[in-house]
Amino acid sequence: MSVINYIKESFEELNTNMTWLPKAEAQKSTVVVAIFTIIFAVAVFAVDSVFQNGLDRFFNMFN
Repeated sequence: MSVINYIKESFEELNTNMTWLPKAEAQKSTVVVAIFTIIFAVAVFAVDSVFQNGLDRFFNMFN
């Protein structure tokens, strides 16, 4: 099977056999994912800051 044939069949599959979400639902899902990503990033930053502060204090005990 050639690469061009594979690409053509892939596009045909996407256009004829796929069920796509309505635009409004896709936009809502995108917003939910973006908000969760921001919240998760802030949580990781907070945990990282706490551990960094703890490690800095621990190593400063030996100076």
